[in-house]
Amino acid sequence: MKRRIQKYWETIVEAGIWLAGVASIIFVVLILVFLLRDALPVLKDATVGELLSGQKWRPTSDPAKFGFLPLILGSLFVTVGALLIAIPLGVACATFLSEVAPRWLREVLKPVVEVLAAIPSVVFGFVGLMILGDWIKSGSQAVGLALPGPEWLTSALNMPMGLAAITGSVMLALMALPTIVSIAEDALTAVPMSYRQGSWALGATRWQTIVHVTIPAAKSGIIAGIMLGIGRVIGETMTVLMVTGNSPVMPSLAKGLFRPVRTMTATIAAEMGESAHNTPHYHALFALGALLFLITFAVNTAADYVTHANKHVETR
Repeated sequence: MKRRIQKYWETIVEAGIWLAGVASIIFVVLILVFLLRDALPVLKDATVGELLSGQKWRPTSDPAKFGFLPLILGSLFVTVGALLIAIPLGVACATFLSEVAPRWLREVLKPVVEVLAAIPSVVFGFVGLMILGDWIKSGSQAVGLALPGPEWLTSALNMPMGLAAITGSVMLALMALPTIVSIAEDALTAVPMSYRQGSWALGATRWQTIVHVTIPAAKSGIIAGIMLGIGRVIGETMTVLMVTGNSPVMPSLAKGLFRPVRTMTATIAAEMGESAHNTPHYHALFALGALLFLITFAVNTAADYVTHANKHVETR
């Protein structure tokens, strides 16, 4: 009798999990349908190619211009800059917590890192707006004056204001760190101790074991953490709205990281409340949201593929 009741509850739990999975897929599809419903009318005023390659975002001009390229490049500069900071720092921090730090220090540092995930994004934006922006501006100008480098680099470092793509990159890197550190540290901790002992028995040092054995064995988990960190960075709104300068102009390759930019998420947040319903501006913002949805979906799909591909290779 007890076994039959247990089997009955297991069937209910399995059905609940299956329904939850199906519901998640349905919700994602419905969100996409909702976005496309209000995004597709913008194609009456411009083609997909004109939207993606347009270099001017002027929704209030006559005629209005809805070029997505400055916003896409602004998001790209901020995202790439954040990842260049967050990935090495996050993996190094996870490696230190898992392989180097004593137990008492690990129990102190890991909760401190994870607390960053609980800080509201508006607080990060406020810190970047009031403190970090001025620090970056002063520091870049000092480096530009002291650095005997090429003229384009000196000109790029001469920032006119502290609110720029690099300020957003630094703040987003801090916001992505908890995700990368937590998942990467769990992956490193899950590597069997026998791997390390086998490496030590062959004469490898502690650092050689970390670099050539532990990190490669945890590669799938580390990559998953990095990809989820990318999704966190791409989808952030309030912080980049406050600290990137909100300038919807084409960023140059040489100076883009040190100049004001505007991201796709910041554009939607700043202008959606001001756009009239069913106007070209309104539909263009929904088209921007649909593009952001597809980019995020592609990143998550790539993360899932890479994770499963690495797991398949590791089990062979």
